[in-house]
Amino acid sequence: MNSGLMKRGSLTSKILGLMLVLILLSSSLSTFAIINLSYSLGDAKAINASGSLRMQSYRLMFYANSGSDAALDKIIEFENTLYSDTLKPSDSWFSPRKIADQYQLVIDKWLVMKYYIEQENSRDYVASLKDFVDTIDLLVLEMEHHAAFKLRLLAASQILGLSVMLIIAFVAVRFTKKKVVIPLQKLMESANTISKGNFEIEMPETEYIELTALTHALQKTAKELAMLYGDLESQVAEKTLALTRANNELAFLYDNLLTLNANKLDYKALKAALNQLKGYESLDYLRLIIQYPEQELEVIEADGGWPEVTHNSTRFPLQFEQANLGYLELIADQTPNIALFKNFAIMLTRSIVIHNATEQRQQLALMEERGVIARELHDSLGQVLSFLKIQISLLRKNLDHSCRNPTVETQLTEINEGVSTAYVQLRELLSTFRLTIKEPDLKSALEAMLEQLRTKTSIKITLDYKLAPQWLEAKQHIHILQITREATLNAIKHAEASLINIHCYKDDEGMVNINVCDNGIGIGHLKERDQHFGIGIMHERASKLSGKVVFSDNEISRFKPATATTIEQGCNEQDDALKPNHSFDLAQQSKGSSGTRVTLIFPSQQEPSNG
Repeated sequence: MNSGLMKRGSLTSKILGLMLVLILLSSSLSTFAIINLSYSLGDAKAINASGSLRMQSYRLMFYANSGSDAALDKIIEFENTLYSDTLKPSDSWFSPRKIADQYQLVIDKWLVMKYYIEQENSRDYVASLKDFVDTIDLLVLEMEHHAAFKLRLLAASQILGLSVMLIIAFVAVRFTKKKVVIPLQKLMESANTISKGNFEIEMPETEYIELTALTHALQKTAKELAMLYGDLESQVAEKTLALTRANNELAFLYDNLLTLNANKLDYKALKAALNQLKGYESLDYLRLIIQYPEQELEVIEADGGWPEVTHNSTRFPLQFEQANLGYLELIADQTPNIALFKNFAIMLTRSIVIHNATEQRQQLALMEERGVIARELHDSLGQVLSFLKIQISLLRKNLDHSCRNPTVETQLTEINEGVSTAYVQLRELLSTFRLTIKEPDLKSALEAMLEQLRTKTSIKITLDYKLAPQWLEAKQHIHILQITREATLNAIKHAEASLINIHCYKDDEGMVNINVCDNGIGIGHLKERDQHFGIGIMHERASKLSGKVVFSDNEISRFKPATATTIEQGCNEQDDALKPNHSFDLAQQSKGSSGTRVTLIFPSQQEPSNG
């Protein structure tokens, strides 16, 4: 039965035949329309040209008796229009005979009218003018009728062709629905039956090769699936338990990933993730050790703490590329799920790396914004101050001697000093704005800033940095950097010191301390400069950190050999230059002062670590 049906023909050939008929019909209509339009391109110009002959005929009436050169010019103008390329198609082979005859009649009558003009016979010209114009009007009318005929012919051909195409399309749709769509629907029903697990199906009969081949392929597939289905059921049952556990682990990791990335990555977020892991795996103890280059270890413990004596602990490193960021350590009675803890460690590592990268991008964005402000100030206010300095110099040079007196000289000097002071203050402000944080942490940025200052002074400047990166936010870095720079610059310019130490640490109350200590003349020089704009900016920036800046003297007792107390006060007394016997005069020692200490105190972004 199937072989008999297959001999009847190919579905593809019939569909291709219908498409070819539609393509040929559409091409014929387009070709006819293009040809029709090509013969109609000059119709409008021809009608306008023939119409202009009427106006020129009336104008020639005024030159019929003149015999002047103007009459000859008008005759030439008339003949240029009459014999122009625009009207020549009226006498061509594809133009209707009536138009060609009428065009020739206009030419013949023009020769008579031209003779009257050349003979300066205005009376005969006027008598023949109306008949000549009527002949031209008849030519225009014939042209208009011919153009309208071509448009009607084009419209009729398009309507007829479209009607034939619609009929063919209707027949094609009916044929496709009966011979293709219905058999395909039956095949889809059979496929849906197979998808529901019922492989006993009845395939539809068809008379075309393609659909028959598809039917045989689907029927063969159904038989093979029936054989495989039984084997797969047993395998699925075996994998279900493993997949359920893996799904639970993925859900657990996903929830923790959301917790770590929903907000900023701080102490609370990390501890919450550790507590969830400890509860999920029923661990005895769990902690996270974060290690930053050249910094103290940051220890975060899950609830329950960590035993003083550790036995049989397991560690999972936090490693990204070649960098070691610490490790995850646990103690459990049962064997830990190695894959879960490795994935958890990878998740923590990437979260920390992404957090650090985000912080760095925020730093760069802040510095770029401040760089734009600095450029705007330099291009506007800096140029104005430079211009004022030049103008003051020119004014002093060009001022007449009769106008000079001590009062004027004093006022000019004060103006010049005021502008110079404003210019210096602007340069300091621009230097502060142009500070850049290109390094991944605040310590490197401080080192880069201090290195710039060391090139400008012989004073020894040291840095003692003991802050973990996660204690600070990116937006805090620029304020810390600028406050430290301003305090260091003040010590360089006014403290008359030989040593400046910057000490950064977090105290027992979780407050971040930035101490700038020197062994100079004491706090007196700051009291004299309380209204200095730099100190005001330091207080303003400290308030943005929810902290404060404290100015105090370094007492002599604090410069004894190094002790824990002095370290907590923010000065590194291990350098002999800070001892009282180093270049201090007796007057300073008698006052009990051995320099100035500027302390920035503000809260950390996370709780103190347990380490």
